[in-house]
Amino acid sequence: MVRAVFPGTFDPIHFGHIDIAQRAARVFDEVVIAVYDRPLKTLLFSPEERIELTRRAFVDKPQFRVIGYRSLTVELCRKIDARVIVRGLRVFSDFEHEFRMALANHRLAPDIEVVALITSEEHSFLSSSTVREIASLGGDVSSMVPPFVSEAVIRRFNELGEEGPRLVPLTSLRD
Repeated sequence: MVRAVFPGTFDPIHFGHIDIAQRAARVFDEVVIAVYDRPLKTLLFSPEERIELTRRAFVDKPQFRVIGYRSLTVELCRKIDARVIVRGLRVFSDFEHEFRMALANHRLAPDIEVVALITSEEHSFLSSSTVREIASLGGDVSSMVPPFVSEAVIRRFNELGEEGPRLVPLTSLRD
């Protein structure tokens, strides 16, 4: 059995993440979706909330397991006996970042492979930061995330009130 880890912050999980995970499940026997809880960025949801939203995206799909972690990804792979790290590539600029991470992971754990899947065309624009920014400005994200995620994002920004949009690094969507 070949177990793969699909790591990320998933803040929030979106259809691009789900697509990569489902495609990985066609290649590997089990896909462990690993929600990282110590990223170097501001998050909208707590680790527990991100894990729960991610679990809901894969409910009743036994080929998937969702866990949280706070170690090096290769350490997690060794701990759960995973031989592959799955990453998604959206645009060309993702390649450089993913390439450097794959080389670093290979240096740390040459026995663990990194497999990059190219995103489906309809999700190439999609990122969690795009979802957060659109939602923070009152935009409709229902075509980008499952309904329960859309509700959670809207609820969170309502809870945060006027401070909410300040937590989201803005790009150019206001222009």
